[in-house]
Amino acid sequence: MTDPLGQSQVIPYLQGLSEAGHQVWIISFDKPDRFSNGKEAISQILRRSNIHWLPQVYTSKPPVLSTIKDIRTMRSVAYELIKKETIDALHCRSYIAALVGQSAKKKFGTRFIFDMRGFWADERVDGGLWNLKNPIFKTIYTFFKIKEKQFLLEADAVVSLTQNAADEIHSWNGFDQVPITVIPCCADLSLFTRPDEHTIAHLRKELGIPSGSFVLSYLGSLGTWYMLPEMMAFFKELLNVKPDAYFFFITGDDSEMVHQEAQRLSIPQERCIVKRANRAEVPLFASVSNASIFFIRPLYSKKASSPTKMGELMSLGIPLICNDQVGDVEAILQDGGTGLVVRAFDEQAFQKALNQLDVMLSADPTKSIQCAYRHYALGDGIKSYHGIYAKL
Repeated sequence: MTDPLGQSQVIPYLQGLSEAGHQVWIISFDKPDRFSNGKEAISQILRRSNIHWLPQVYTSKPPVLSTIKDIRTMRSVAYELIKKETIDALHCRSYIAALVGQSAKKKFGTRFIFDMRGFWADERVDGGLWNLKNPIFKTIYTFFKIKEKQFLLEADAVVSLTQNAADEIHSWNGFDQVPITVIPCCADLSLFTRPDEHTIAHLRKELGIPSGSFVLSYLGSLGTWYMLPEMMAFFKELLNVKPDAYFFFITGDDSEMVHQEAQRLSIPQERCIVKRANRAEVPLFASVSNASIFFIRPLYSKKASSPTKMGELMSLGIPLICNDQVGDVEAILQDGGTGLVVRAFDEQAFQKALNQLDVMLSADPTKSIQCAYRHYALGDGIKSYHGIYAKL
């Protein structure tokens, strides 16, 4: 809960569900450094929402054995809670927690919600974390793929981040009747409102961006799934169309990786600006841009990917440049979002997209904002979870 993801993609939903009358306990595993820094702030937020928090220490070493230890701790804490309180359901976020939800259902009869988030075992392989040539990781991968099917068939409710992933599951033999609710990574869109033009112009000046220059932004962390070399190559092509363009990275990652990539492609270093922003600053920083880009590796596991940044950027009326074969990204843009979809990562594909740039930039931003509210409004996500809870 002390991670940014917990604060954006767990706590806001549970606050809404608590307000709707559900009594909630959280068993979380937090990294020691972040827990020590953020414990008090998160404790206060959860207490105000009448949410009970049972934080545990997340361990990462030694690999595999530490995970087994954490699973045992999770099971022990959950079982004690079930014995002590009237627990109707275990809402399990991803596969590790689902191991406990599945076993608790068999032992105590509690309902089991498999909030799968994505094809987790495939993500570990696609992300290079599990090398299937290693017999240990091959065994773990096979174990979780078997468990994945059990979770889907035995859960009382299943939540997927994307319709693309739900369709994939329903295409499997014997899984066409699995009850799946699609709830994307929603955002509190009330936080993502565009500042006035004077404030934006002032920040541009502080950043050293000349008035009238085109700004392409990137929001969020870099690495693993996000394709920095390809995004930088796109920016290089953009400079042929918009010679005054700047590439503005809003990220907590090291600026050196950005500047090294720019140097490799002979892009002037001063055209790439890297700044860290806290959550409250993100809407202002993002609003500096004329368009925002994200390329995500189009791998099998990314069928289930729902980029949180998409709803946030759309709600600011910022046009998007992204690639296909990632979750419901293209379908949502076709439903009213403003953006360009790149279908390959080469010069020809980039130029084809850039030929449509001026048309994209002239689009009415209110359509994109309305699309964001249709797909990513936090209130709708809370209502969907409330519907699942009420039904169970």
